[in-house]
Amino acid sequence: MTKAFISGCAGPVLSNEETAFFKKQDPWGLILFARNIETPEQVRELTSAFRSAVGRDNAPVLIDQEGGRVQRLKAPHWRKYPAGKLYGDLYLQDRERGLRAAWLGARLIASDLAKVGISVDCLPCLDVRFPETVDAIGDRAFSDDPEVVAEIGQAMVDGALAGGILPIVKHIPGHGRAVVDSHLELPRVEVSKTSLESFDFRPFKALSKVSLGMTAHIVYADIDGDAPGTQSGKVIRDIIRGEIGFDGCLLSDDISMKALGGEVGERSRRIIGAGCDIVLHCNGDMVEMTAVADAVPELAGRAKQRCETALREQIAPEADFDEDTAWQEFIELTGWQGA
Repeated sequence: MTKAFISGCAGPVLSNEETAFFKKQDPWGLILFARNIETPEQVRELTSAFRSAVGRDNAPVLIDQEGGRVQRLKAPHWRKYPAGKLYGDLYLQDRERGLRAAWLGARLIASDLAKVGISVDCLPCLDVRFPETVDAIGDRAFSDDPEVVAEIGQAMVDGALAGGILPIVKHIPGHGRAVVDSHLELPRVEVSKTSLESFDFRPFKALSKVSLGMTAHIVYADIDGDAPGTQSGKVIRDIIRGEIGFDGCLLSDDISMKALGGEVGERSRRIIGAGCDIVLHCNGDMVEMTAVADAVPELAGRAKQRCETALREQIAPEADFDEDTAWQEFIELTGWQGA
């Protein structure tokens, strides 16, 4: 039976130990990082090997391929894309131009991913940018205007889906006010719930029908001062599921990040207990992978239904999409030189 976690792996080829682990534990999906990427042929073989191990042809394979600093597939084998802020800047000059560029960017990324067997992209980043926003988000954020963030985010969701790739909205309910990097320590946001409702939550509410979402490892003190959102029943039940209205499959952000305390098994149990559907563990460390697998339940009930609903939204890309023409249009719209 499939278990409620997504795992990483250590390198560009599955080891015998990893293959045996995936066969036994059957994680819902696999996530890839730069350490797993060499060539298109190698990535295709890796994604195929994972699906063969778990025995599911539609098992999700995820990647963070936003553009800018967050791009795992890189030159010389793949195109380079801009950070999200470029789309927001274009939008301010010409709304339709900005939205078309965002759609094209996501659609072209989707083509890159689909060719190598990757089926899920961890974009768009719907975090609203503030003057104090930590650099870990920085130019990944489209704009400081929640409405602009929502519109560009929807364009990227549509572009990804058109290319046969499932998008993940992140970092719900909002990472923009963090002033420290959650990869390194736990951010704490002290602003009022009213302020969060006025800005941070709005893009997520606008895109609440997207079928996959990822949490933020942030303490929202006015909602739950004791636990980060990823492990907070109040944040997940009252805000994400309640106020925002997101009823899709909810993934944790990476539990390898230092924002969360305790050993990974305990982290995983707290995440599932708070209401997340899937635990995301990325670093490929077999000891930790085993602890996560032992801590999470089999997918069942509403969590299983949400996962199945998400996978049903994946469609075959249109046959007449011309990548070369689309890339040329993208360059003309954005002035992007791939640098």
